[in-house]
Amino acid sequence: MGEWRFGLVNDLRFGERKLPRMVDQCAALALPANTPPPENWPLPELRVPSAEVAGWRERLGLADTGRPIIALAPGAVGPSKRWPGASYTDLARRLINQRNEVWALGGPAEAPLVRIIQHGAPEVRDLTNADLRNAILGLAAADAAISNDSGLLHVAAAIGTPVVGIFGPTSPWHWAPLNPIAATVQQTVEILSCQPCHEPTCRMRHHRCMRNISAEQVMAVIERTLADANAG
Repeated sequence: MGEWRFGLVNDLRFGERKLPRMVDQCAALALPANTPPPENWPLPELRVPSAEVAGWRERLGLADTGRPIIALAPGAVGPSKRWPGASYTDLARRLINQRNEVWALGGPAEAPLVRIIQHGAPEVRDLTNADLRNAILGLAAADAAISNDSGLLHVAAAIGTPVVGIFGPTSPWHWAPLNPIAATVQQTVEILSCQPCHEPTCRMRHHRCMRNISAEQVMAVIERTLADANAG
């Protein structure tokens, strides 16, 4: 009922909008009518064969240098969910200075964002591509990933790559993947009455929910993530 697509739908459902999380609302539509949702949904799982990852790296000339690989996913639907390009640049420089390889993933729409990052951190490898499989293989090859609240955050979590999610206008409780992720990062500088707004663009025009998140803050989280992965 919530989508108002009466001409296309022949099995009308009521009440799913009252469920707490977006995953509950969507997954409820896959159940028989009037079936209560389970306490825990099955976790998404995306298996990427290591042979496919190795072949992809060989085709792109991504030799194994022995250094940790950090994948950045700077894109998102709507500008309000995107951490600023300058912040990603600052983070990329910090990662590279600590002898990490940095790959930037996404589709053609993310290519301009990656160019902004490369302007201040030219060592970042631009792996944006129109084929989603390219991003999936990149996330599978990475030791850790950093992503806005986007589809690639869910892909990384389903693969099992340790991923840090950056959240601003959206709530991690409402939108984060079902799969456990390494960490979520939100601004803690000030209390914002407009957060979360779940809007694609910032109605207040200040975008402080994302601008208040520093590269230093995210860097501290990714360092802990890599340490935990190595310890495991």
